Amino acid sequence: MMKWRGHRGVVPGLAGLCLSALTLAAGPADARSHHHHYAAPYVAPVAAAVDDTQMPSAGFGPTSAGASTILIDAQTGAMIGGQGQDVPRYPASLTKLMVLDLAFQALAQGRISLDTQIPVSYHAQSVEPVKLGLVAGQYISVQDAVLAMTTMSANDAATALGEYLGGGSEDRCAEMMTARAHALGMAQTQFANASGLPNPNQITTARDLSILARDIVVNYPQFQSFFEVTSFNYRGRQVFSNNHMLKTYAGATGMKTGYTDLARHNLITSAIRNGRELIGVELHEPDWGSTYAQMTAMLNSGFAGGSPDQGTMVASAAPTPKASFQTASQARQVFTPPPSTIPTAQQIAGLQVSQAASHGVTRGTALPAPPPGAPVQRVAARNATHGTVLGGWVAQLGMFTHMAKARTEAVAVQQMRGVGIARIARVQRHGQTMWTAQLAGLTYHAAHETCDAMAARGTSCHVLAPSTDHLAMLTSDSGT
Repeated sequence: MMKWRGHRGVVPGLAGLCLSALTLAAGPADARSHHHHYAAPYVAPVAAAVDDTQMPSAGFGPTSAGASTILIDAQTGAMIGGQGQDVPRYPASLTKLMVLDLAFQALAQGRISLDTQIPVSYHAQSVEPVKLGLVAGQYISVQDAVLAMTTMSANDAATALGEYLGGGSEDRCAEMMTARAHALGMAQTQFANASGLPNPNQITTARDLSILARDIVVNYPQFQSFFEVTSFNYRGRQVFSNNHMLKTYAGATGMKTGYTDLARHNLITSAIRNGRELIGVELHEPDWGSTYAQMTAMLNSGFAGGSPDQGTMVASAAPTPKASFQTASQARQVFTPPPSTIPTAQQIAGLQVSQAASHGVTRGTALPAPPPGAPVQRVAARNATHGTVLGGWVAQLGMFTHMAKARTEAVAVQQMRGVGIARIARVQRHGQTMWTAQLAGLTYHAAHETCDAMAARGTSCHVLAPSTDHLAMLTSDSGT
């Protein structure tokens, strides 16, 4: 097994450790910047009162000494190396990746759209920082909520999105998150909320989180660009990413940071070099300097020729679609909440009690219904980087035998053109798994101008209309 530094004093925890009796006094998920500390701790709610003098000290179970790490190959799921990868840990804001996984599933299946409006509840408004500053009674688009989670790790946006996915209940969302985790093979993971704020029942491992990260990378490549955004504009305010790997590591493509007092410093990073994509996970690191240095060393070692541990697979290889041009999410049979669990914003609001009758707002309580005739602002999907309204036309940039090469091409064209969303999709062609690169969200003219620019370079490009099935209309026979 590959290791990237010397002895770290990892004390293995028990895989079946029972945490329901514990209560924590820990800082909120990403509740501080990398340089600030909040004096007032967040205390996780529990069913019964617990004597604070009986709380466990650091160094037990998920807080045991040392860090937990794992590095995997994104395309095959093979484990390249790691240490303490099965030690139970608190996930902090890495929890948000599971909310995003559920949201991406709903988006891919057409149950929600990027411009779907989410009501903000009093509970979502009142969660601990870091926050976008959402106010109860307003609405936020799915796209803005996702961006707020992938950039600044906003707890209020995560809670609002989680409540929406859970049909108005964050508790229901947590159940969906746990069910999805187990369906993916994350055997040691349990979720209790959408934000990652401290809860003794919210537990995972580095290995489990690598499975989750790979599920997003492989099965929802069309949403990868959300993790690559370094800033976006929200209502006239520029919101910046707190993921320094995007700025400092060549080839980094996301994914997420996380911090609480007991979870310590946590990071998941995906990166591409020379057509190969790796995913690294770090949990319970002592500080951000060590976290970024360790992730850099892990990825460098893997790209330098690290080979998978013999016989060790983090997750099964990418599933093969059952029919040509079937998407990965269609091919993979996983937990799917019924469409009824994601009602309209008005239906969710109708489930809530009025503000006057809900002074002691409880967890999961959302909003009163908006007054009849009250305008609900609908926001068109926008390019996260440039703030321009997106269209529905697509420039299809060709097919590739390697996922990483398809994504590299899509990102390069997006950067060259300065418009649209770079995305990839897996297809089956002549019995072989291929990857198509696309620039989506274009206007008619932008799509044709993109293909004209590609043709001038001698590269194949096809324009797909908004009504076209973008995964079925693949006409390029060349694999690169």
